[in-house]
Amino acid sequence: MMTAQGPTVGRRRLRSALRRAREATGLTQEQVAEAMDWSLSKLIRIEAGSVSVSTNDVKALLSHYRVNDPQQVAELVNLAKVARQRTWWSQYRETFPAPFVAFIGLEAEASKLSFFQSVGVPGLMQTEAYANSITAFVVPAQVDPTRTKEIVSLRRRRQAEVLGRAHPPEVELVLDESILHRQVGNADVMRGQLEHLLRLGELPHITIRVLPFSSGVYTAQGQFVVLEFADEDDSDVVYVESAGSVTEVIDQLDQVKRYQEMYAMLREHSLDPDRSRAMLVEMAGRFR
Repeated sequence: MMTAQGPTVGRRRLRSALRRAREATGLTQEQVAEAMDWSLSKLIRIEAGSVSVSTNDVKALLSHYRVNDPQQVAELVNLAKVARQRTWWSQYRETFPAPFVAFIGLEAEASKLSFFQSVGVPGLMQTEAYANSITAFVVPAQVDPTRTKEIVSLRRRRQAEVLGRAHPPEVELVLDESILHRQVGNADVMRGQLEHLLRLGELPHITIRVLPFSSGVYTAQGQFVVLEFADEDDSDVVYVESAGSVTEVIDQLDQVKRYQEMYAMLREHSLDPDRSRAMLVEMAGRFR
C-alpha cells in the first residue's frame, strides 16, 4: 500500500500513477482531454505534477481508465487529498520561481540530500551573515531593497524546517575548493561560515567533503543536489542550478542516473571527511 510523506511526494506519486493508468489504456492525452471535456493543458499539467487535482477529477479519470479496484482507487484519492494540503512553503509560490518552490517541497520531504557545490555554500548550510553577503551580489539593494531580506529569511526557514526537524535527512556535501578561497563579505563572515561548516560536519547525519584543485576533475554541468526518499516507491530527483540563475527539477530516470554517476565520480575524487575537515580548519585560520 502506498504511503505519502507529504504533499510534494504525494503529488509526484499521483501524477505518475495517473500517467501510467492512461498509458495502459493506450489513450493519448488529447483523447482523454476531449473525453473529459477538459483543455489539453489541464491534463498535461496534472500529469506533470505542476497543479493539484481534485478528488472528483481523480475519480473521473480512474473511471475513464477503467481502474475499478476499490483499494487502488482509495489510495489514489487519498494521494489527491494529501497533495492539496497547504504547507509552510506554499506562501512562497507567488514570489519565487516554480522549480525552486518545487525543490523546497522535495527537500522538506527527502531522506537524503547529496550536494555538489561549485559556487558558494548551499543555502541550507549558510550562516545569516554569509547569506546576506552572497545574496547582495545577486540582488543589489538599490534594485530591490526588500528582496535580499526575503531570500535570506526563506533560507533560515528552510534550515529550521529541514535540518531542525525531529528526523533530519542525511546530508552529504561535495564542496569545490574554490569556495573556501573566494571571500564572501569580509574576513569575519568567511571565518564564521567555515566554522559553521565545521560544526555541521560534526553531526552524525552530515558529511562534508572538499573537491581539491589537485583532483583535476571538472564538470560543466553546474551545481546540483540529488534527493532521495525513504519510500522505495518514490524515485530519486535532481535539482540543478545553472548559470544565469536557471533552475530545474529533473526526475526522468535516465537523466537522474547521469547526475548520480557524476556525483559518485566527484565524491570519489574528493578528500575524505577528515582531510576535508583539516582543510576547512586551515582556511578558517586564514580569515583572521
